[in-house]
Amino acid sequence: MKTSWRSASLVASAAAVLALTTACGQDNGADASSQNVGAAAPAAVGGTVAGTSTAGTGTGTGTGTGTGTDATGEQAAAGNSAAAGQLNVVASAEIGKVLASGSGRTIYRFDADTAEPPKSNCDGDCATAWPPVPAGDVTAGAGIDAALLGEVTRADGAKQLTVGGWPAYYYAKDTAPGDIKGQGVGGKWYGLAPDGKKATLASLPGLSTRNDPKLGEIVIDKNGMTVYRFLKDTQWPMSTKCTDACLEKWPVVAPVDAEDTKGIDLQGSTPNRGYVVFDRPDGIKQQSIDCVPIYTFANDKEPGDTNGQGVGGTWYAVAPDGKAIGAPNQ
Repeated sequence: MKTSWRSASLVASAAAVLALTTACGQDNGADASSQNVGAAAPAAVGGTVAGTSTAGTGTGTGTGTGTGTDATGEQAAAGNSAAAGQLNVVASAEIGKVLASGSGRTIYRFDADTAEPPKSNCDGDCATAWPPVPAGDVTAGAGIDAALLGEVTRADGAKQLTVGGWPAYYYAKDTAPGDIKGQGVGGKWYGLAPDGKKATLASLPGLSTRNDPKLGEIVIDKNGMTVYRFLKDTQWPMSTKCTDACLEKWPVVAPVDAEDTKGIDLQGSTPNRGYVVFDRPDGIKQQSIDCVPIYTFANDKEPGDTNGQGVGGTWYAVAPDGKAIGAPNQ
């Protein structure tokens, strides 16, 4: 996945911070089971996986949202379940080490599946959006333990590759080698790491961005959770209408050093006046982007969730410049 990052400078002296705060005009008022042939797969011969045959009757039909569509709400184009060939480990700046096929296609896992025993819950339309990786003609490249490779028999009788017990998939919307458009889709799909776990970086910047399949480039916090803004808050002067019980559902984003950001517009609509800390009337310090207070949503349980988008017609995901994505008049 190619992501374009914008950068900007921010003077870090105390005097500059005070000037920025003043500039914002802060207002302090108110399938059947199948055997685990991944982790305990027979030893590879000549690098080729020697998995065993198992039975399975997967019944899932969703893409992570329980439907035959992806997170954009659109039917995904049919994908090609091409043989993976030699599996390779790719170092992604976004998600760390992830498996890819010999042709460079990113390989994913699905949280609704199981690894012990291996079981695929992605069939029908789901398998169109997320084509299963065939178990045949697979070899383990450098950095991959061949003993972790195995197979599971799908409902249609096809043999699907497993890694550490987890069934492996491609994403139909990955159209070029190196694409990782499926990462985080529906909060259930993630790149497959060489050990079978989810491919994620050990740590993210305090604030950064990710490319959401439906919303585009959105701001996320250090835990990968979606960041939102509240349309009832004001920018000039900066004030908040989310207090008390509201904060239980919409926790504030704590202050983040400018140096601990990636892809955030630090300049704002007025140069050098966009990235400041909001001193709330309740004594809590809250980060802002372009003088817009920012929050996360308690009902987002995993990275990739965007359950807060459009709630009450007042809560929206945040663009790198602080704008509310998808809100009226934005």
